[in-house]
Amino acid sequence: MDTDDLEPRKKMSQKTDLTGLSVEELQDYIAGLEGEILRARAMIDSKQAQKNLAETFFKR
Repeated sequence: MDTDDLEPRKKMSQKTDLTGLSVEELQDYIAGLEGEILRARAMIDSKQAQKNLAETFFKR
């Protein structure tokens, strides 16, 4: 058992103060967030594929 499993998970959401950002900076910020969304979706797909493979293996 990994001791990391016993520790509470960290919250991912931290609000950023957007009031001081220009339109261009906000667009760059959104582009970065969209990149993170794509990365998170790819990780979900990968984990779902691993889960499906394990379920198929253990159903035999």
